[in-house]
Amino acid sequence: MDADQGHAGVELPEGSWWDWDVVAWDPGQFRLAADYDLTYHHGLELVFGDPLYVSCPATFQDPVFRAPTSEELATVTGLLGERPPVFVAFEADAGGPDPVSCLVAADRLDIVRENVLRYWRDDAAPGQRFASWVRPPEQ
Repeated sequence: MDADQGHAGVELPEGSWWDWDVVAWDPGQFRLAADYDLTYHHGLELVFGDPLYVSCPATFQDPVFRAPTSEELATVTGLLGERPPVFVAFEADAGGPDPVSCLVAADRLDIVRENVLRYWRDDAAPGQRFASWVRPPEQ
């Protein structure tokens, strides 16, 4: 992303980031997770700190990140009353006949590459963490 503007297309690290979902959304963060298959784990997170505006389905596939259009930027700037520090746009397959346009405005964006398990296992390797909803089985 262009550090000066904060509004260019997102550059993802190398990997197979086909399957995406929202794993957290609260006033402090909007967190998207991605991998080639989200059944057991994910390996990439886009963490939008202090989200200001979000237009995005809960699950989607194969996003194509791009710079926002001047019309999108004007609309969101008008809604917020100021230009957002980070503004990300992408087209994605959300299961309908046509791609859906998605927009996220936030104060900051962190790209986290880490293996996050979506199920409990006693023998998790160092460097792995569990998704926030994963709990050990009750004894």
